[in-house]
Amino acid sequence: MGSSLAEANQMEKEESLKLAIAVSLLRSKIQKRRSSSSTLRCNSSSKTDALRWKHKAKERKKEIIRLQEDLKDAESGSHCDLFPANASCKCYFFDNLGEFSGRRFGEEASEPRFNLVLRRRFLRLARTRRRRKTTLPSQRLGVSGPVYEEEAEHLKISIDFLLELAEADSNASYFSNWSHQAVDSILASLRKLISIGRNLESVEESISFMITQLINRMCTPFKGNETSIGFYAQHLIRKLGSDSRIGQRAIFAISQRISVLAENLLVMDPFDESLPEIDECVFILIQLIEFLICDYLLPWAETESFETVLLEEWIASVVHARKAVAALEERNGLYILYMDRVTGELAKRVGQVTSFREVEPAILDKLLS
Repeated sequence: MGSSLAEANQMEKEESLKLAIAVSLLRSKIQKRRSSSSTLRCNSSSKTDALRWKHKAKERKKEIIRLQEDLKDAESGSHCDLFPANASCKCYFFDNLGEFSGRRFGEEASEPRFNLVLRRRFLRLARTRRRRKTTLPSQRLGVSGPVYEEEAEHLKISIDFLLELAEADSNASYFSNWSHQAVDSILASLRKLISIGRNLESVEESISFMITQLINRMCTPFKGNETSIGFYAQHLIRKLGSDSRIGQRAIFAISQRISVLAENLLVMDPFDESLPEIDECVFILIQLIEFLICDYLLPWAETESFETVLLEEWIASVVHARKAVAALEERNGLYILYMDRVTGELAKRVGQVTSFREVEPAILDKLLS
């Protein structure tokens, strides 16, 4: 009896041990499966994150390279250009250089988008040169509002660029390639600033300064038979003169310069070596007045911005210049002949415009006398 009870207890212990071992093995297998699954998930997640960040790094690198290229293009001014930077001018800006034209200069028809692209290209170049090199002194423009400030800055940049070209010892080809875009930009900015109607005194000061500097450059001696930059400067003033505010001030300044030169010639030694250069300068100045009067006086009178007071001033100045060169008749009779032709053209056109009747009669009497 005792023997069979012991065997029963032993068997029960063995079955409990087997059950415990089985449960333990089962738990171990379940734990391994969970651990394996968790490891796979972690590995997969880590691999996905690594690929994503690697992709982002590549995209960022491409973006940096693209921005660097854009910056390089912006600094060189080469993007969005219709022509390469060294392209020669193929327009008709310098047609009839020093000759009378059968058409009005301010009326060349051109595609607005083409002009806009050229102006953007010019302003990029002007800003780049301005950053690299100190520009010539010019009058500081006052600002009044964001639109005026932007156009005032464009006008200042364009004037500085044009004067820098005129003063530099660059060749005529480079001068002709860029100067006409400066002229177009100056006229465009001036029209916008006048339409705003603020701080016009500072604008007029800048215009007067520009005219004075261009006249100085125009009287630069010619070098041999080559068409010099000084001769191009005459054409630039002629083109800028399409705007009455510039043109009338130009005639006033030019006629005053003729009077000064005539007084100098009167006391100068006839055998002075600089006499031919001054003589050439006087003729080119007289010619420029004739160009401006014949090209623009009638169109100026049709504009609302025409200044009658300024007209009176420069007519009186032209009459005074005629008297100054008349004193040189014995030394060079061509001066008075050319000035008589100028005053004759002026009198003819003044008589064609009814609004000119408001001009002081005494001034007209001197012109017609």
